[in-house]
Amino acid sequence: MTRYKPVSVSKGGFAFCRLGLTALVWLSLILHSKPLLLFVFVMLLLSAILKVQRAPMIVLYDQTIGRIRKSNEVILNESAMRFAHATGTIFSLVCLALLWLADERMGWAGVFLFAVLKSVSALGYCPASKLYECATGSSCCTILKKR
Repeated sequence: MTRYKPVSVSKGGFAFCRLGLTALVWLSLILHSKPLLLFVFVMLLLSAILKVQRAPMIVLYDQTIGRIRKSNEVILNESAMRFAHATGTIFSLVCLALLWLADERMGWAGVFLFAVLKSVSALGYCPASKLYECATGSSCCTILKKR
């Protein structure tokens, strides 16, 4: 497993992806829209498969708004982002399974938790990415490093 693989993507595209998917999860929750949550699942799955530099939301931004309004590049850990997208894919799949196969109230509670976690990620602190970096030893919180 590659621990750190730097990749450069447009800062605007990365923000569009984070904020856009977060908004879609919240809209899914507010509107109780399973198809919207399914769309988020597909976007996260494609992002995990295609990797962050070819993630659909980033490509969409770069091919539309990014052509008009250029943005700086941001360096990301490709492996950590792939793990984060895979984690989001699994989380959204679990929510969909709860919604379709179990109690819908549990499913929407899961979507609420997912929306909160996506909001934390959209604000710049991605728990899944941090978990990956901590687990691989490439970067971890200083409290754990001292022990």
